[in-house]
Amino acid sequence: MKAKKENMLNVRLDEDTNRRLTEYSKQHDSSKSSIVKEALAMYFNKEQSKQLPFVLGNDLFGVAKSGKSDHSTTYKTKVKSKISEKHAH
Repeated sequence: MKAKKENMLNVRLDEDTNRRLTEYSKQHDSSKSSIVKEALAMYFNKEQSKQLPFVLGNDLFGVAKSGKSDHSTTYKTKVKSKISEKHAH
């Protein structure tokens, strides 16, 4: 099995942030890199969840059991047609 290729990134931290990261890594027996990776993953997940619900579910809207995607845009025409059929007798 081939290992994932990882890219290296150098980041400059102020003294306080570096000290806090070092302390945290020692307390949790974890590397600074893994902490930063996890923090970035959490950040990106948070940002993604800020998307509008419509954007997140866009591929799900408008298609029900019938599989037709135009029901939400053609319903008025269909309702008028059904009413006309009912009262045409």
